[in-house]
Amino acid sequence: MDFTPLWISIKTAVLATIITFFLGIAISYWMANYKGKCKGIIDGLFTLPLILPPTVVGFFLLLICGKNGPVGRILELFNTSLIFTWTATVIAAIVVSFPMMYRTTRSAFEQIDTNILFAARTLGLSEFKVFYKIAIPLAMPGIIGGLVLSFARAMGEFGATLMLAGNIPGKTQTMPLAIFFAAEGGDMQKAILWVIIIVTLSLFLILIMNYFSESHLKLLGRRAK
Repeated sequence: MDFTPLWISIKTAVLATIITFFLGIAISYWMANYKGKCKGIIDGLFTLPLILPPTVVGFFLLLICGKNGPVGRILELFNTSLIFTWTATVIAAIVVSFPMMYRTTRSAFEQIDTNILFAARTLGLSEFKVFYKIAIPLAMPGIIGGLVLSFARAMGEFGATLMLAGNIPGKTQTMPLAIFFAAEGGDMQKAILWVIIIVTLSLFLILIMNYFSESHLKLLGRRAK
């Protein structure tokens, strides 16, 4: 059996999660402190990929990154294209997994007692030090949860990946695509094997999330004492 879809799914999810991790933390912290009139609209745009069907997200990405789209036209000047490439699988994974990281991390930042942050500023800490020395440690359980959820979402992405990257064995075929096309082709044994693998990985990720969250909460409890 060819395990290439497993490798493609893992490396796609890892790269997408790394990018989503930094983007999610920065944007969610900014949104947690943003008081502008357009907060609801901006928040809606960041959350939209979570609400829309993946095929709709893939369609929008296709309009943007396709040959006639703004990104596609720019890339065409350099004789390159994103469509039906492994890079396209990463882009699709980033877009659909970002809301998981954003919503979870933003909620964690919003639950921090603002008096602690104000006290740190009063003591002379810069905004950046307040961010990474106080806000991030206090929000760490939420950050870990968002990280694991975004990784699982990236690894399980199907619709947007199919629309933007297609199903090319050895290149863009991830595990969800392998399951779908194996079942469609009548190879149920192969489809079941892929299902078992992806379910096992998902359960493993949930256990990791619970372990690190509980460990961090215990650590904060000891420090509080």
